[in-house]
Amino acid sequence: MNPEWEVSVEQVHELRRSGARLFLIDCRTEKERAIATLDRSVLVPLDEFASRAADLVDDIEDDQHVVIYCHHGRRSLTAAALLRSAGVERAMSMAGGIDAWSKKIDPAVAVY
Repeated sequence: MNPEWEVSVEQVHELRRSGARLFLIDCRTEKERAIATLDRSVLVPLDEFASRAADLVDDIEDDQHVVIYCHHGRRSLTAAALLRSAGVERAMSMAGGIDAWSKKIDPAVAVY
């Protein structure tokens, strides 16, 4: 895990529990999201990220933590890089993705 670019599922869980302002982005496909998702997340598939980055930047408030997740954490690193290049330097990838979330935080979230 790269602490400059990634946040652990435990850290994201604590942010959610503490009531911190969190902008959570799911960069998987609609089909994947139908299998398992985290509530209060926004779906922006990775293949739409470049074209929607400017809109995302406008939607993100200055005091929000920005966390992007995918299945295992690879696509979300790419998405974080795209957002960072658009000016959101605090964009982070959730290491291990929703798979790690299911296994470490919430077993009710389906593993696929």
